[in-house]
Amino acid sequence: MIKNAFIFAIFLVLVSCNDNAQKENTPKTTQRWLPELKSDRYNAAFLIMDGVYNTEFTAPYDIFQHTKFRKNIKAMNTFTVANTLNPIISFEGVRILPDFDYTQDSIPKIDILIVPSAEHHLDSDLKDTTMLNFVKRVSKDALFVTSHCDGAFVLAKTGILDNVTSTTFPSDIQAYKKMFPHLNVKDSVLFVHDGKFITSAGGAKSFEAALYLCEYLYGKEIADRLASGLVIDWDLDSVPKLILQ
Repeated sequence: MIKNAFIFAIFLVLVSCNDNAQKENTPKTTQRWLPELKSDRYNAAFLIMDGVYNTEFTAPYDIFQHTKFRKNIKAMNTFTVANTLNPIISFEGVRILPDFDYTQDSIPKIDILIVPSAEHHLDSDLKDTTMLNFVKRVSKDALFVTSHCDGAFVLAKTGILDNVTSTTFPSDIQAYKKMFPHLNVKDSVLFVHDGKFITSAGGAKSFEAALYLCEYLYGKEIADRLASGLVIDWDLDSVPKLILQ
């Protein structure tokens, strides 16, 4: 009897140790971090997806995010939206964790929608009706809708550029005209501003289009200070552009 009790006691100890080991190896759930969205700011949302190009995403993000360090202006809340809350993998391999899932109803009201370029903006992304419908829906009430590089293809596919002049990545101008022959397309410029829409050539010149919007909203002094903070030579007058608004 004593022997059986001793064996049973050892069994209980082993079971307890195994349970503790499993608990230690189980990933701890953590509360999801969300950006602070202040009510007295513009909400600037960046549409991201697998294959997004780093520069077209981070260049305007840097400019807009830095507005919160300037006094006496209506700065911008900057955040990302995607069709998932799982990590997005950029074309260059950077893992980005989206702030909001645009397929849900809980995303904030968007004042400025930014559409960076992505690897498949000329093909499979243009068949993503959920994403296209999201862009079209947001554009109705947004103050500005901007694109960089081939992000213009997404805007054009929704039809929201039908009555405005736009541009895109220089090497894709011909493909843009062929795919959307009814559009009024401007080449040899870094960006076009027509109404609420700002389309840019993209790449490193995404900085220029973002700085332009800041100068439009906040004035030259603020835009100059934003550019200086990022060591960017900024002179709107010297930038090849088309402003129709």
